[in-house]
Amino acid sequence: QVQLVESGGALVQAGGSLRLSCAASGNIFRVSAMGWYRQAPGHERELVARITNTGMTNYADSVKGRFTISRDNAKNTVYLQMNSLKPEDTAVYYCNLPLMSLWGQGTQVTVSS
Repeated sequence: QVQLVESGGALVQAGGSLRLSCAASGNIFRVSAMGWYRQAPGHERELVARITNTGMTNYADSVKGRFTISRDNAKNTVYLQMNSLKPEDTAVYYCNLPLMSLWGQGTQVTVSS
């Protein structure tokens, strides 16, 4: 079965950067879109960024220009590069493989003022 393994969450100061990684097992990664979502306490889970199997990307307005989603099909890994982090970016970030309705375990990102 496909599994998603996330890493990279941390405590970081405002204005700093983090790079989240999500490694997928199995052979479905290459043909699947991937997404990053986040959920803050008291808020619903929201789409942060997505990338298709061909590399087309979409971003939430709140992160546009600051975050970059990318994928390395050779490594079965999707990344979320987060720059110019703001306290409002604080959330648990989840990797998503929509084709299989599969979610990662979540990784905590905390941005201090």
